[in-house]
Amino acid sequence: MELRHLRFFVAVAEEGSLTTAAEKRLYTAQPSLSRQIRDLETEVGAQLLTRNARGVELTPAGRAFLEHARLALAQVEAAAVAARRASLPVRASFALGFLTGQEMDWLPGAMRILRDELPTVDVTVSSQYSPDLAEALVRGRLDLAFMRREADRPDLEYRTVAEEAVVAVMPSDHPLARKAEVTAEEIARGPFMHMSGTAPVLRRAIDDYFRARGLSVEGEQRIDNLGMAMSLVASTRAVTLLPVYAKNFLTWSVTSRPLVDGGPTIDLMVGYHRANTSPVLKLFLSRVDALIAEVASAPRR
Repeated sequence: MELRHLRFFVAVAEEGSLTTAAEKRLYTAQPSLSRQIRDLETEVGAQLLTRNARGVELTPAGRAFLEHARLALAQVEAAAVAARRASLPVRASFALGFLTGQEMDWLPGAMRILRDELPTVDVTVSSQYSPDLAEALVRGRLDLAFMRREADRPDLEYRTVAEEAVVAVMPSDHPLARKAEVTAEEIARGPFMHMSGTAPVLRRAIDDYFRARGLSVEGEQRIDNLGMAMSLVASTRAVTLLPVYAKNFLTWSVTSRPLVDGGPTIDLMVGYHRANTSPVLKLFLSRVDALIAEVASAPRR
């Protein structure tokens, strides 16, 4: 049995016609294709196709054989790709992670550092919750991440890149939206939408902010991400507190207002594993100050 037998059989099975498969996919004569299928059936020891007025249909044996044939062809292709990759010169790699939403401000500058200075580096980018970024750094799946300072990660090093204000986010027609600024007391009257465990640093900052003013806020639902925040705030008419970068994602039905007293702030860090000796990481860290200045001077949206 040869690979061409499998390719021919899969083509016929998917087209449902010997003639169509021969002319449109295999570019061979239909009698030759029929002979190849008969040879395959002889090799297998079972009839795989039946012919009728509409074309061909798979027999039970043919249906069973089809999935294995597809898998065999896929594995052959994967083996070829792996071999081609292995034949190429080894390239440096750098895995960069972002707290979801921070890419808009930081990714363009980060890519300029890597592309301008190291054009032969394979860069991968991922977007996750901050606790997941910390886990990926510890396990070596990421080299550097824009994230929060996560607790209980002694193997990680951090550098602050921005101190972010926290703003109140609410429906565009909410009574508080008529005000230029809002107070903690107004927000605490509810309803309020709090963060889930996907953002523990932000949740602690919000709790500390209200606690310092003798207030407490709770909600029946929890926000996991920015998209969910916009949807729930608009649909439940609740107010929530989010870092100011969330303003990049506001829809027409949702707006934001600053807090009267400035509100809490939350640090955005670059985190990396202290044992990571990657020269690409070392170069990136040497350019972080320039990246901070670039983002700080960029026009705000």
